[in-house]
Amino acid sequence: MDTKTLCETLKLERLEVNLFRGTTPDEEGRQRIYGGQVIAQSLLAAYETVEARVCHSLHCYFIRPGDPNIPIVFEVDRSRDGGSFTTRRVIAVQHGQQIFNLAASFQNEEDGFEHQSDMPAAPHWDTVEDDIVSAARRLKDAPPTARAWLDRPQPIEMRSVGGEPDEVKPDRLPARQQVWFRARDTIPADPRMHQVILAYASDMSLLGTAIRPHAVGWQTPGMQTASLDHAMWFHRPTDFNEWHLYDQESPSASGGRGFNLGYIYRASDGALVASCAQEGLMRQRKPK
Repeated sequence: MDTKTLCETLKLERLEVNLFRGTTPDEEGRQRIYGGQVIAQSLLAAYETVEARVCHSLHCYFIRPGDPNIPIVFEVDRSRDGGSFTTRRVIAVQHGQQIFNLAASFQNEEDGFEHQSDMPAAPHWDTVEDDIVSAARRLKDAPPTARAWLDRPQPIEMRSVGGEPDEVKPDRLPARQQVWFRARDTIPADPRMHQVILAYASDMSLLGTAIRPHAVGWQTPGMQTASLDHAMWFHRPTDFNEWHLYDQESPSASGGRGFNLGYIYRASDGALVASCAQEGLMRQRKPK
């Protein structure tokens, strides 16, 4: 089992000026690469070609499932270096095919007008149970295949307000949820890495928001889910070693897709540090 920290796992090897290689943790039973990993490594690759400026937004598409057994090659296109903004495009390739692409914009630090929505009410993080603890209890009698992911390293500590939905007999729930989260391993004092790890974590739980009203879950027979696209805006720098509230809602689901919005607030002062939008596949195939 891979025992590296998340920062070590995401680290890239430079192959050429604009070409990088990344790997996936060796974890038994994993069939595809977690989407947040590819987002994070693509953002890292872009940062390797940017000096001084900080990412304020990224937009990406998941094109093919990633193969966890081989490296990913990241090709960076230096689209523009302007007076205030820098733009980069990153293509992730495996088996000679694109599996993912990302566009990101970077900006010089700048003062300006400020406002934000207030952090919504939520139970304090220290009163909410760790998702791994609650999952181990819920799945104690489940087949080994359903429990396998519990044995994998969990680099992000997550605590779902109200607990995670029952996978065996899911109820119809509101298309809203709140999750407290932070990095388990210490992130060094580099604001870029805090963004990268936050981007990694932003893909967690968001797609599940659209599933909640339909009394289905990840283990429901015939259920197919996958992230299709993901966008993220970084409003303020933050320390992801500390607790943050991920407030999520799904305004719509249709056409086999669920649309989700997420707002990330810092627990210490209620600052809105990032916002996310994602559309994902959510399709239930009927048994033949």
